[in-house]
Amino acid sequence: MAKKRRPQTKAAGPRVANGEIPVVGAREPCPCGSGRRYKACHGREAAHAVTELVQRPFEGLPGECDWVALRELVPAATVELTLAEGLPEGVPSVTLATVLPMAWPALRRDNGTVLLGLQNDTPSGDISRDLADTLRRALTAEPGTPVAAERAPGDGPRLQDLLDPKGTFSPTLHEGFEFWLEDAANATGEVAASLERANAAAIPTARLTGVEAAYWCETPEKNHLRWVMSHPEEKLLDALARLHAAGASSLGENTRLVGSFRAHGLTVPVWDLPRGMSAEDTEKPAVDLAERLAEALATDAPLTPEQRRARGGLTNRQVTLS
Repeated sequence: MAKKRRPQTKAAGPRVANGEIPVVGAREPCPCGSGRRYKACHGREAAHAVTELVQRPFEGLPGECDWVALRELVPAATVELTLAEGLPEGVPSVTLATVLPMAWPALRRDNGTVLLGLQNDTPSGDISRDLADTLRRALTAEPGTPVAAERAPGDGPRLQDLLDPKGTFSPTLHEGFEFWLEDAANATGEVAASLERANAAAIPTARLTGVEAAYWCETPEKNHLRWVMSHPEEKLLDALARLHAAGASSLGENTRLVGSFRAHGLTVPVWDLPRGMSAEDTEKPAVDLAERLAEALATDAPLTPEQRRARGGLTNRQVTLS
């Protein structure tokens, strides 16, 4: 017996010709008429295009390097944000937080203050646009409610549009996540359980004061310094290679430059430190290294064979986080 032919899938609707494909829900039929869901058709192309377009989502914001650090490195921190148009009526303050309870994108407290979470997954490749959309919705949310994740309009504002470009960005690091709540001591239920889990997983971290965007952290076996830098990647790697080849890339005895990673368009060199080397102990060596690095960055001479080998070693140990 001849097998039945499977009927051809009909187009979900009229095809869009010679125009932009509208944005619809991820599970809805794609407006192009392919019969596939949007997320598997033009939605995938749109997300890829945004990812390719926005390699440095925090570029142009005050404290770009610290934005990257708080997004990728720091467990518990807050920063008070300054809006370009001032605070709306009924909103006493807006605070950026590394994470919020139960991974809420944002929260408007009972007193009207807004907390914006930074480390959440975002639906597009433009973190800045996604965070700006969440912030706008949080500013008008009912007091005492969390703000859910939603797809941001493709033409919506970005953080660079909402925040004061002349504002400061001064992170405050915390040992735990008690900043989530106005009365953390009396937390109960899921919020209390989330707070306990988060505190147990937090790695002790400190921001150095003598240099910009350098973060010390303590781990069971060794400590680390992770330093977010905005220098062009190729030039920075050349400079670090010059120092490494000269034996001048460390932060002192028993410390070592072990490599770097890329995050949101910036390069983050990483040093291993002895277990007993505190953040305070790291301050002066970091300042001294910054001076040596500035000299190396100012050099345009071709790399020597030894420096090229050092650079190759650094490149081989480089990881991309985003």
